Amino acid sequence: MNASNYHTHTTFCDGTDSPEDLVREAIRLGCPEIGFSGHSHLAEDCCSMTPEGTIAYCREIRRLQKAYCGQIRILLGIEQDYFSRIDREQFDYVIGAVHFVRKNGHLHTVDESPSCFQRIVREEYGGDGYALAEDYYALVGNLWEQTHCDIIAHFDLITKFNEGNCLFDTGHPRYRAAADAALKRLLQAPCLLEVNTGAISRLYRTEAYPEKRFLDRWLSAGKEIILSSDCHAKKNLLFGFERYQDLSHRETLLPNPAAEGK
Repeated sequence: MNASNYHTHTTFCDGTDSPEDLVREAIRLGCPEIGFSGHSHLAEDCCSMTPEGTIAYCREIRRLQKAYCGQIRILLGIEQDYFSRIDREQFDYVIGAVHFVRKNGHLHTVDESPSCFQRIVREEYGGDGYALAEDYYALVGNLWEQTHCDIIAHFDLITKFNEGNCLFDTGHPRYRAAADAALKRLLQAPCLLEVNTGAISRLYRTEAYPEKRFLDRWLSAGKEIILSSDCHAKKNLLFGFERYQDLSHRETLLPNPAAEGK
């Protein structure tokens, strides 16, 4: 399978492997490209890169581009959270993501753990999980305007721990209305939608993000997608790609290699 992954995390943020180890694994698997996407700095997020770490991360990926030139194409990307700010010119591409909602003056993560999610619903939303979903999807719908990202990450990340609707009902009218409104806005944006297998590899879900009905609407509108493993360990670099590869026909994220070697 001639596949590439562009949503890749390393020891510079919350991944378990160094960038060079991941490059070597990508070469072993026959990937024509690999894109790195460290978490952009956000003070409230312990998994994100520090400002100093971001500088070191960029330096290392640029070094690897030169060291492995001719063996594999390497792209320097970043996963920009809605609430973080970056210097866009440093990077070859940007993945936009919503990992937090803002409530009562504080940021609250939506994907840390089931117990954390339930606590936020209980303490910040008075037990109304659909109000949290409405806040989350309002941010997702505005994600391209906020970040001008190339890729929308894990559209319905809020369902990470909701297998079998164990926390809330994704068929509920309020949930559907909030998610549909976000998707409608993103359909107007010049970006790709990610089909993300990361939660499957971590045994939280049995299907990739996004839910099939959202993916079907995106494809029916003639919009492009990109397959991603949201890799945090080299063993999962191409996790689940065989299952979903027929959905995506993009051979490369960036058609022009001019960004290399900045």
